[in-house]
Amino acid sequence: MKFIALARSVCAHHPALREITGPLQVRYFQHDFVPRDPKTKPKKYKYPLYYDPYGPRPPPSEKIIEIAERIAALPPEERSQIGSALGYKLKHPKLQPISTEGMDLGSQGGEAAAGAAKVEEKKEKTAFDVKLEKFDAAAKIKVIKEVRAFTNLGLKEAKDLVEKVPCVLKQGVTKDEANGIIEKIKAAGGVAVME
Repeated sequence: MKFIALARSVCAHHPALREITGPLQVRYFQHDFVPRDPKTKPKKYKYPLYYDPYGPRPPPSEKIIEIAERIAALPPEERSQIGSALGYKLKHPKLQPISTEGMDLGSQGGEAAAGAAKVEEKKEKTAFDVKLEKFDAAAKIKVIKEVRAFTNLGLKEAKDLVEKVPCVLKQGVTKDEANGIIEKIKAAGGVAVME
């Protein structure tokens, strides 16, 4: 409001400016604006439960309902074959893999992910688990002592672990460390394997 008053006062003092710019016009509302009656209530619209871009559809025919019921009655093994059988019968084209050549998809890409999986398979396993298979009943105390030595367990926990044969003694160790543990268990009178 202050700006309009300022503009009018400038135009009043400089008549040449009025000729250049023309009369100032201020429109607060659109030309088709109709003020709402304050006593009327706002309109309530009924929204559908879910949005269907194709609009309302007619109900399915009896034949379709019968087919759906027959499909629902099939065992899961046969139900899983319906998609491929219909695709073959209706002669739908098989989906072709999309070429990701030239696109940087990071670790998500189809060929890149397959290539990464092959690389991981080729890599040698670096972390191993040591599993106690069995032990001599006479050497139980020696095996418990060895288990306590490399697991940092208490006497009761180590005894419970050894009594639950076969059990995993240590997880995620290197091959050399696993071989060392297996040798110590063997010397104590037990049989351990590397997984």
